Amino acid sequence: MKVYFIGAGPGAADLITVRGANVLGQVEMLLYAGSLVSTEMLAYCHADAEIIDTAELDLEQQEACYRRAQAENLNVARLHSGDPAIYGATAEQMRRLEALGIDYEIIPGVSSFTAAAATIKAELTKPEVSQTIILTRVSGRASAVPDSEAIALLAAHRATMAIFLSGPHLKKIVADLRLHYPDSTPVALVYRASWAEERSLQSTLGQLLGEIKASDWNLTTMLLVGAALSKDIAAESRLYAQDYTHIFRVVKKRPGQPPGE
Repeated sequence: MKVYFIGAGPGAADLITVRGANVLGQVEMLLYAGSLVSTEMLAYCHADAEIIDTAELDLEQQEACYRRAQAENLNVARLHSGDPAIYGATAEQMRRLEALGIDYEIIPGVSSFTAAAATIKAELTKPEVSQTIILTRVSGRASAVPDSEAIALLAAHRATMAIFLSGPHLKKIVADLRLHYPDSTPVALVYRASWAEERSLQSTLGQLLGEIKASDWNLTTMLLVGAALSKDIAAESRLYAQDYTHIFRVVKKRPGQPPGE
């Protein structure tokens, strides 16, 4: 008996990994968060699999499912939105599985922050602009953010930031970001990246709140911010430069080129 924590990806059913989809087709029991994971994912499941929506189950009730699967020698898939490593509430489940002596495996998935970047056709890092991505969120009822990781402090780095579940807190987030980022800094809001109802808006930090109705972005919204989002910055890596040599590509000297050049 084994439990597989599978990243379902950001929403679209075909953004699950091949490995994740294959495991869904093999296990006898599936636990999935129906409030976050598209039901289209269930098409990958074996026809006889027991499918349990955990949206209304607390952690003890979910543990009871694992215990029953252990007693009946059933393999289980636990399907989480995005990637299980990011805001997945998986660590507490792993601890309980370890206490029960149940083996488990983690299958990563596509995160919503990379899906959001794909939606707006942006690279989140650019040479000499930003080589750091900060993934964060604001405190909510389910999980508090440490004071040392407040957005107003993280913003001091002026790196690219991806702020999860930002919708209900946009006014405060923008105010905190403006303490360090210029008002001209590009920002993007992406709602339900890769879902059929996906929508996005690109603006600047100083103009954003004047261009939206905040309540329209309350749920499942990602906020991206940083100079790297700018289409006007033409920073290029040296990796593919004609004169850049590495172990896989040796630059041939041009006729008449002096030694050492």
